[in-house]
Amino acid sequence: MSSIPEELAYLLRTNVLAHVSLTGADGSVVTHVMWVDYDGDQILTSSPIGSYKSRALRERPNVAVSVLDPTDPWRRLSISGHVSSIRADEGLAFINAMSMRYVGTPYSRPGPREVFVITPDRVRAFMGRR
Repeated sequence: MSSIPEELAYLLRTNVLAHVSLTGADGSVVTHVMWVDYDGDQILTSSPIGSYKSRALRERPNVAVSVLDPTDPWRRLSISGHVSSIRADEGLAFINAMSMRYVGTPYSRPGPREVFVITPDRVRAFMGRR
């Protein structure tokens, strides 16, 4: 497992949107803009149970995640990894926390969700131009 430099970890812990790329059933790369979190070791994201993303990540767990600082786009992370575990989002606790962070209100779409835990295999960190 590769580590994410602490000086850029804020990009995964604030309301910066991430681009999460996965492989579709036909082998093409599909990129989604998603809310993410970072627990100090792994990246976390969520999707409704049974969704396209949910099915794709189960079948093809390799992913890429990129985030960039909106004030300095040269300050960014590019992460290749894999989904190492999937767990239920009990009581929608994870998605509600993400919704509060990103939009300031509880999540508005009810329904069962799951959390995808992404283990970084390769991290490329760019410290910016400032």
